[in-house]
Amino acid sequence: MTVEHESSLASMETPTADGTEPSPAGEKRVHRSVLAVLIRCSRWCLARWRPILAAMLVATSVGVASGLFFLQYLPDRQIDDAAAHRAIQAASDGAVAVLSYSPENLDRDLATARSHLTGEFLDYYTKFSDQFITPMAREKHITATAKVVQAAVSELHPDSATVLMFVNQNTTTAEKPEPLLTASSILVTMKKIEGSWLIAKVDPLG
Repeated sequence: MTVEHESSLASMETPTADGTEPSPAGEKRVHRSVLAVLIRCSRWCLARWRPILAAMLVATSVGVASGLFFLQYLPDRQIDDAAAHRAIQAASDGAVAVLSYSPENLDRDLATARSHLTGEFLDYYTKFSDQFITPMAREKHITATAKVVQAAVSELHPDSATVLMFVNQNTTTAEKPEPLLTASSILVTMKKIEGSWLIAKVDPLG
């Protein structure tokens, strides 16, 4: 889904040409990628909580340290958690907008998706939607609906963030009204532009 990987976005946006189900090998790759991301998230969470646990142990034995922890450290953690939540929410809203559309409301859906994007990825998505999504959605009556299954912040900075995300996309066509489920794991790079978190890059992980 990056500018350099146009085929990845195409595979996530539309069903296969012959309408066949994903191959077992493809499903195994998705499962492996999900497991790899879960392991990475677990390690990140463990590394993140170690200093908090250490501070709490010290606080139980030293009253002054306890006071400093609750008066100084805890408010900083709450601020970080709030910022992470905003980044995750913005990334989730953007991913759902990019991967959801219907022929009846296509222009509105694509405009909504673009409002969540910035930079080169915005330019790429605009071109991709004009050349592929729009004609295919209208010709084959493709309806796509996405849902974020799980998301977590991998990196967080004042003006940028990286969010790991698992997304399910259901796709239907006029010929095949039964939903085709595509499960994807992606790495979303966010940029804060004029106070708003926008998607600057999306990399498929599996």
